[in-house]
Amino acid sequence: MSTTSTLIQFRLNGEPVSRQVEPHHTLLELVRECGLHGARESCGQGLCGCCTIVVNGQAVTGCIYPAMHAEGAEVGTIEGLEQDGQLDPVQQAFMDAGALQCGFCTPGFILMARQLLRQNSEPSDHEIRHFLAGNLCRCGAYPEIIEAVKLAGQRMRAAA
Repeated sequence: MSTTSTLIQFRLNGEPVSRQVEPHHTLLELVRECGLHGARESCGQGLCGCCTIVVNGQAVTGCIYPAMHAEGAEVGTIEGLEQDGQLDPVQQAFMDAGALQCGFCTPGFILMARQLLRQNSEPSDHEIRHFLAGNLCRCGAYPEIIEAVKLAGQRMRAAA
């Protein structure tokens, strides 16, 4: 172990975690070392959204976010959304709307869609496109993704 490593403590999907991290480690590397592989590295430059992770309620690009910044934070990944065997409403809507395609980008889209719907439970197509502009889908499932976000919003409003 390098002498430049630092012990950090944080909560990952509600569970306490302690890990040694190097200054160059990213949050994506950290959560993957913790056994969570939903967030993926694609571009490695923070441009595609595949590595989206939530830190203290805000979505971040995990491939460029320094792991050390997770010290004391609440970190959430796609794996933490399911509760007691029930999918999150956004996860379920993505399945129901056929917005999964290959699934590589899906975790990032779902986490961003959840953030959007917390801010605006009834976004327009334009607002959805604008908010999700930092997430790329190479399969071209954009119409289904927009439908999934709208469906999730409808379900969340009905449940409230």
